[in-house]
Amino acid sequence: MAESVELPSRLAILPFRNKVLLPGAIIRIRCTSPSSVKLVEQELWQREEKGLIGVLPVRDAETTSVNPVLSPGAVNDSGEQSSKIPFNASDSHKQDAKNQQELIHWHTRGVAARALHLSRGVEKPSGRVTYIVVLEGLCRFSVQELSARGTYYIARISRLDMTKAEMEQAEQDPDLIALSRQFKATAMELISVLEQKQKTVGRTKVLLETVPVHRLADIFVASFEISFEEQLSMLDTVDLKVRLSKATELVDRHLQSIRVAEKITQKVEGQLSKSQKEFLLRQQMRAIKEELGDNDDDEDDVVALERKMQSAGMPPNVWKHAQRELRRLRKMQPQQPGYSSSRVYLELLADLPWQNASEERELDLRAAKERLDSDHYGLVKVKQRIIEYLAVRKLKPDARGPVLCFVGPPGVGKTSLASSIAAALDRKFVRISLGGVKDEADIRGHRRTYIGSMPGRLIEGLKRVAVSNPVMLLDEIDKTGSDIRGDPASALLEVLDPEQNKTFNDHYLNVPFDLSKVIFVTTANRIQPIPPPLLDRMEVIELPGYTPDEKLKIAMRHLIPRVLDQHGLSSESLQIPEAMVKLVIQRYTREAGVRNLERNLAALARAAAVRVAQQECAVPLSKDVHPMAESLMDTRLADSGEVEMEVIPMGVNGHEISNAFRSATALVVDEAMLEKVLGPPRFDDTETAERVAAPGISVGLVWTSFGGEVQFVEATTMVGKGDLHLTGQLGDVIKESAQIALTWVRARAADLKLSAAGEINFLEGRDIHIHFPAGAVPKDGPSAGVTLVTALVSLFGQKKVRADTAMTGEMTLRGLVLPVGGIKDKILAAHRYGIKRVILPERNLKDLVEVPSAVLAGMEILLAKRMEDVLEQAFEGGCPWRQNSKL
Repeated sequence: MAESVELPSRLAILPFRNKVLLPGAIIRIRCTSPSSVKLVEQELWQREEKGLIGVLPVRDAETTSVNPVLSPGAVNDSGEQSSKIPFNASDSHKQDAKNQQELIHWHTRGVAARALHLSRGVEKPSGRVTYIVVLEGLCRFSVQELSARGTYYIARISRLDMTKAEMEQAEQDPDLIALSRQFKATAMELISVLEQKQKTVGRTKVLLETVPVHRLADIFVASFEISFEEQLSMLDTVDLKVRLSKATELVDRHLQSIRVAEKITQKVEGQLSKSQKEFLLRQQMRAIKEELGDNDDDEDDVVALERKMQSAGMPPNVWKHAQRELRRLRKMQPQQPGYSSSRVYLELLADLPWQNASEERELDLRAAKERLDSDHYGLVKVKQRIIEYLAVRKLKPDARGPVLCFVGPPGVGKTSLASSIAAALDRKFVRISLGGVKDEADIRGHRRTYIGSMPGRLIEGLKRVAVSNPVMLLDEIDKTGSDIRGDPASALLEVLDPEQNKTFNDHYLNVPFDLSKVIFVTTANRIQPIPPPLLDRMEVIELPGYTPDEKLKIAMRHLIPRVLDQHGLSSESLQIPEAMVKLVIQRYTREAGVRNLERNLAALARAAAVRVAQQECAVPLSKDVHPMAESLMDTRLADSGEVEMEVIPMGVNGHEISNAFRSATALVVDEAMLEKVLGPPRFDDTETAERVAAPGISVGLVWTSFGGEVQFVEATTMVGKGDLHLTGQLGDVIKESAQIALTWVRARAADLKLSAAGEINFLEGRDIHIHFPAGAVPKDGPSAGVTLVTALVSLFGQKKVRADTAMTGEMTLRGLVLPVGGIKDKILAAHRYGIKRVILPERNLKDLVEVPSAVLAGMEILLAKRMEDVLEQAFEGGCPWRQNSKL
């Protein structure tokens, strides 16, 4: 006990920065500074922990030039304030006045302490010695004088706490007894509250019953988190009554803070338990309704979802998986994070058409053919292949037919053909655009572990049409890309394979889904970008461009009625003669499809709509109607005659009368209106003749993703070193074709009479420049070989190529003409440009079967086996050098 401890007159002082050690409290400190280590070593370690030291609070340090001083003490119990205690520095601690020194604000009162435990350690690699000391506060003391000893301080002290005799006499004071009971009651109440949370407060109860009350005040206050100023106030309070009052106040404040925290915790827990209570009540309500047989009126969403899943017709393995997921959903609360995702997943399983299919009706091939003919003009071969496909479906409905892939330039009707197939089969139609798709998850879906995951486009499309056997169009299959997220084209391998798609596995579904009942149709502009394994799973049906006659029929049958309907016009408001449509086709559109033609027709319809709208605002009198000088009504009233009124019936919104005005002022498109609305003609039939008016120019035929096109090749010579210059944004293949063509011409220059006999190099002193207009369009391919040779021969021979002749074909170094592709599109392009003669490789004769007979009837097809045959047909009157040459 502290009362029995005899304090020496001097104690070594251990500074305790911004903290206070009270009597009866136990603290653990680590001494690392040289002064603290020296103090512990001399006062405690060498005395085998039997020594005493003084713990004196100090404030935060400041920088000043004066010596450490004691701060004024707090007001003591008698109301007197402690004065400053002088500081005596030894000679070893005197310093120069110029040196800055740390000002230590020492408190005037401290606590004597003894060491309960002491351990010594050495830090590596510095080798610095440290001590860990467990100190117990014994009694208060007052500092009379503070002096330095070596690196630490020694204080002359006087004891402040009561002696044992004084304490026994003070305990008889009635006021102290009342304060003690109040403190113990408040402390017991605090212990009771803490006992509900902590299981280690039993020892505190024992202390409350055995330790004297003046000691308990310090022990309890030392265990609270209070400010440094409050700790100093408790340390400075020597009077027992005042100390008990302060301690009671602090204990009561701590008790109130615990109660407020408990109240907040109970409120939060009550809010959390509210959801549990609601769940329990719902379960009880469900049980009550089942007993009353009234469960169908207000069933909850989960039960409705379960019934929907039961009626979905899932396969056994999928139903087992769905039940497991449903049981998991029942155990979750709606507020849980995974509840919504699980529910959305189960709703998708319930909405998918596992067994629901469009009703199969007997196919009428005659009606299907009529439907195709009414929707599409021409395309005889394509429609015949579709009829064959439908015939097989009629004989064997469950047959695994091929996947049709319509390939052709834009605007030729690929997408509408797929829609017509769905209409002929009486099935629902769903279109999925794959243009620009680079993520494999668009086909297979995202895994459910990702935030915002969703099924792939195929599963989403089937959910939208709600049948398992629709006609599904995969549009623009040649425009899929690939990056770090996967390759959609590779994912389509499983989709389009009849042997694999019956167990298609979407990552989001995570269960197999049967796609074998779906009729897949794909479209593409080009075959080249499609990977070979994917192309192998499809049957390619090429849709070439339309001829001018076919475009005319399509415009008169389909485009004009549709354009008039889209612009609110009728045939009485706007009339577009067939001759004007021909002019639009010839002068304003040169394309494989009919989209630009429809745009031009729409421009004419807009111009007519403006005129009709203005006529409705102010309708002029007809030429045959003359204004009356006197009103008929006024005349009859003047003669006192009866007025006869006739009611004229009007249609809805007066359409009958307005149509009568419109018919009287119908707008007929003429050539002047074409130029006014569409501008000057964009194309001219004389373009080819004008551009081939000089030697060194030839006309070639090329194939693009937009169909066939006419390509001019221009060659010229200039002073130089015999170099070949190529321009027009050309690829490597076409550059090599130009080099081969020049080599062949140079090798046969003498036979072609292009150089004098015995002349070694007729290119000496001049360069050759070959250009492919237009320069902004990339070009590549081998089919320009014969065109390049013709242009070079025309240049060196100074003879013009026939303006009505175009050619295509690849040429070898020996002069053989090899076959090329896209013959049908190229011939149609030549037909659009008004070219009458086309030179083709002899081995492309078989491809002429695909060209419409109407086109072939108006053109002359010339076949060439060698380059000499091309030159014979390309020049007017044949090759002038052939009769004298060795060719």
